[in-house]
Amino acid sequence: MKRVPFISIFLLAFVFLLCYVFPYIYFQSPYELNADAILLAPSFEHPMGTDRLGRDVMARVMQGGQVSLIIGVLSAMAASFLGLIIGVSAGFFRGTIDKSIVILIDLFLTFPTFFLLLALISYVDASIWILVIVISVTGWMGMARMIRSESFAISHKPYIKILKIAKVKPLKILVKYYTPLLAPIFFISFTFGVSGAILAESGLSFLGIGITPPQISWGTVLSEGKEVIDIAWWLSFFPGLMIFIVTYSLINISDYLQSKTNEKESIE
Repeated sequence: MKRVPFISIFLLAFVFLLCYVFPYIYFQSPYELNADAILLAPSFEHPMGTDRLGRDVMARVMQGGQVSLIIGVLSAMAASFLGLIIGVSAGFFRGTIDKSIVILIDLFLTFPTFFLLLALISYVDASIWILVIVISVTGWMGMARMIRSESFAISHKPYIKILKIAKVKPLKILVKYYTPLLAPIFFISFTFGVSGAILAESGLSFLGIGITPPQISWGTVLSEGKEVIDIAWWLSFFPGLMIFIVTYSLINISDYLQSKTNEKESIE
């Protein structure tokens, strides 16, 4: 039996506190320029150093973390709900609806997700909400396939067949009987989706087509350090570390949830 990933939960809580609570007691500005503090190494005054314009990296990492985490959570939530609705529709109604949805999923999966992101984002000016929409649109397919597969299994349960024969309204069946059984898969997909969305946003911002100034994300802070990485390693290291901690922790938590779900199914 897999142990509860307390370390991952602690690390995740630490990052959220760092981004959303610590800015109230850390008084360095993420935007203030300082010509006398250009590319300073980490110190007591600047725990994560400064960048090429003398701005405090720790303040920028905290500010950027707020944006990256918002995009990650909202994108994963929207993609998971979209995948849930589409997957349940395919598994419950079957027939023409299922075939049409399978074709739609296969069509989206034909294109590599990141290149599809690049294609969509190149036609609009990136912002938090635009990135949430674009990442959601390109991230629902895995959830839909899992939910579709599980919905087929649920549909074969005797009591579901009886409910359909009794002509119980589909919405009532879905809400009352499908939702509790699909909830574990939804949360697993959601946790995976958050890490995937953060990585997608960071990748786009690193390439210069994601979050644009004056907004900050972990990807933009990471990108700012790529040209001086040989003399100022801290510019890329600390935002990269935050991305690693969040994705590592979420993947560990997802693995734990998946193992618990599999144990429950094997018992049943």
